[in-house]
Amino acid sequence: MRIDFWTREQLIVALNLYWKVPYNKISGSSNNQIKEVAIFLDRTPAALAYKLMNFTSLDSQRQNIGNKGKSGAGKLDAIIWKEYFNEWDKLAYDSAEILSQITQISIEELIPVEQEVFGLGIEKERTVRVRVNQSDFRQRILASYNEKCCITGIDIPSLLVASHIIPWASNKVERLNPQNGLCLNSIHDKAFDKGLITITNDFKVRLSKYILKKKSDISIQNFFLRFDNQKINLPDRYIPNIDFLNWHFSNRFQK
Repeated sequence: MRIDFWTREQLIVALNLYWKVPYNKISGSSNNQIKEVAIFLDRTPAALAYKLMNFTSLDSQRQNIGNKGKSGAGKLDAIIWKEYFNEWDKLAYDSAEILSQITQISIEELIPVEQEVFGLGIEKERTVRVRVNQSDFRQRILASYNEKCCITGIDIPSLLVASHIIPWASNKVERLNPQNGLCLNSIHDKAFDKGLITITNDFKVRLSKYILKKKSDISIQNFFLRFDNQKINLPDRYIPNIDFLNWHFSNRFQK
């Protein structure tokens, strides 16, 4: 029987994975993300899944809604949790560096290109860090919303976007905060970005006057009017921040 302890590096990678797997799939050792990372860490999928449930026991958000996770989180688990809590940039990049060292594969090759890098002419390390952050932000948001659009319920990942409430370029401090994210399909993501729709501070869809002027258009009826004043499907983790929603209403929404 294997009795060696989890290392600091393994726990950092596991914690990063914790935020990127939908909560309803965390305990399943058959999950593809868990199986892939388990290979890199030289752990069984079951052992990694159990460790993710240990982290649940440290997660106050899950505790508050009655999800206790698995007992047995160790002292080092708690240290890693505290060190990286809300340190999204550091967690994402440190985890990527560890996986790169383990696999001997560059971070650029490990990280999927989910979106274009924002900005041009920046040095390589910064570019790589931005790619890591964008990829991790997307995975965290999709995991929080169980890989479903919060407006329509569409669950095809290739059609989903991790939308920023306050745009990436507008607030460096909050750009990786998962409470600054919504899981939207590509059409509603674009409409949200352009201010054609917003989400109110009671989490309901609101349409702009521009959209409402086109209410006789059948496509507008199908894609927008049917969702007007409808409450979005809230995430399992990280409810959208009210202040961020108010910012979008004041600064982006075409009233």
